[in-house]
Formats: sequence, C-alpha cells, structure tokens
Amino acid sequence: MQDELSSTFAALADPTRRAMLAQLSKGEANVTDLAKPFLKDMSLPAVTKHLKVLEKAGLVTKTKDAQYRSCKINPTPLKDATDWIEEFRAAWEESFDRLDEYLKEIQGKNKTKGKSHGRKTK
Repeated sequence: MQDELSSTFAALADPTRRAMLAQLSKGEANVTDLAKPFLKDMSLPAVTKHLKVLEKAGLVTKTKDAQYRSCKINPTPLKDATDWIEEFRAAWEESFDRLDEYLKEIQGKNKTKGKSHGRKTK
C-alpha cells in the first residue's frame, strides 16, 4: 500500500495534474477536451505526460473506442490516501485539544495574577 500511496501523492504534487483530476471529477472527458485548458501553457505531449502519470498512479483510467479516448477518475487511490491521512487526523486533533486546554489554563492563571487584591483608591 505504501508504494501506491507514494505514487498517489507524487501524482497529486503537481498543480496541472490536480487540475486535470478536478476537471474529471465533473465527469468523463476525452483526452482532447481534457487537454484544452492546458494547451496555452504547454504542448500536447506535455499534457499527455501528465495524464500518463495520473494513469500510472491509478487515479485515471482511459478507454479507447475507435478514435475516441475517454478518461475518467478512479476514486480508489484517493480514498486510500484519505484513509491514510485520516489515521493521523485524530492524533492531530487530540494534540490541538491538549494545547487548547493548556492555553486556557495559562490564560486563567494570568488573569488571576493580574487582579489587584487591594482596594482601588482615587
């Protein structure tokens, strides 16, 4: 599973590939339509390389029907990455909760120290 996670995170590290996944999250698209938003900034072969990285990581599947190559998102690697991250979320939240309690405790002590115990005189 670690190798699959590494491939998933490596694929997600690039903003172009994340944008491609965002586009595919709205529905299936052919390679030409998927490439269109990126052709202002890069060549078609560069877009194709990004798509191959997503395919190799298992994030995208491509089917061929005659001349039409359809791409769709494969949610399984994303779910695996989310599950892995979720394992740590509980620990992070617990750590933040302890920090929050500690800060409240310190603030309470500081308020007590700052109060005057005598009468105010005018």
